[in-house]
Amino acid sequence: MSLLKITEQTGMVSVRLSRPDVRNAFNPDMIAEITQAFTEFGKRRDLRVITLSGEGKAFCAGADLSWMKTMVNYSYEQNREDSLKLHAMFDAIAKCTVPVLGFAHGAVFGGALGLLACCDHVVAEEETQFCFSEVKIGIAPAVISSFVMAKAVPGVVRPLMISGEVFGTERALQSALIHEVVPKGEGVSRLDRVVTSWMEAGPEAARETKRLLNDLPVLSADQQKERTTKLIAERRVSTEGQEGLKSFLEKRRPSWRDQ
Repeated sequence: MSLLKITEQTGMVSVRLSRPDVRNAFNPDMIAEITQAFTEFGKRRDLRVITLSGEGKAFCAGADLSWMKTMVNYSYEQNREDSLKLHAMFDAIAKCTVPVLGFAHGAVFGGALGLLACCDHVVAEEETQFCFSEVKIGIAPAVISSFVMAKAVPGVVRPLMISGEVFGTERALQSALIHEVVPKGEGVSRLDRVVTSWMEAGPEAARETKRLLNDLPVLSADQQKERTTKLIAERRVSTEGQEGLKSFLEKRRPSWRDQ
């Protein structure tokens, strides 16, 4: 990985976009690296939390200018293939079985909002600016739209996507694209505290809950009934579920909190 900085501690991985000289803008290589990283993380049973952030002055400025210059000469077929790779990146994050926590600062423009939409929880610093900037250059926030609309409040985010208006943390919070706002300079420390809190959850319980929440929107009422009742029964008899129930009744810490 040359465009990402990945560091690991017990049970968690930190992923930082590392193109600070261009405000961590996407290019095909970065897209491929993010896709690969989150696909591999989803297969690991030792991970409990992943954090996603950006180095330098901004989280991510969207598409790289050099890449955009190349796009001008793409055919329809080349643009279609390019877009499928971009979609695969967002899909890898959204469907990663490990909970993903995001940290937004500086600027979050264009496709970067798709990254936030794929995170399970996002901390943002005050003064961060957000923008669905695609329409301002005559294109559309198309690839990110399904991920954004699956998370955001439609009535808040819809006019922002159509107008390309720059907005701040208050409207980002109202839209549910982010979940909490902290003073400038305090984002990293707050993210660390969120990580500690989330790691108190049973690792398998958190994974299965994320899978369930991803699955429910596409299931019928009968399928939801089958899926939810089956899952709770499985969790109650699982090794982790038994340990959790017994530790609660015995008023002690479950074993995974000491790992």
